[in-house]
Amino acid sequence: MRRQYTVDEEVAIIDAVHCALIDAFRIPPEDRNVRLIVHEPHRFGYSPELARPEYRTIVTIDCFVGRSLDAKRRLYAAIVEGLRVVGIPGDHVSTILHEIDRDNWGLGGGQAASDVELGFTVEV
Repeated sequence: MRRQYTVDEEVAIIDAVHCALIDAFRIPPEDRNVRLIVHEPHRFGYSPELARPEYRTIVTIDCFVGRSLDAKRRLYAAIVEGLRVVGIPGDHVSTILHEIDRDNWGLGGGQAASDVELGFTVEV
């Protein structure tokens, strides 16, 4: 993000992304690993075509491989809709997915995610 928000707005942004992940990717609500990073405007370039560059927002999501294109489309749309709550224009939002094989993700005290029962289905 390129601009400062109030604490309440930051919580709303985090909630919007988390809710989009719950709805589109069917992650459990307690799987809440969302962080918000605000960059100084001079450290975050933008397209000169943007009407309100201070609202330029990039959402980057690290996730397991396996979601369908339809689930990804739902995610992208839900993120844009959720961020409208704090006034971020939809055309100022980009979402980037980094899909990671479960063999390449460690969790649960040092186990490969492929060796752990996640408690949810990745293939949605």
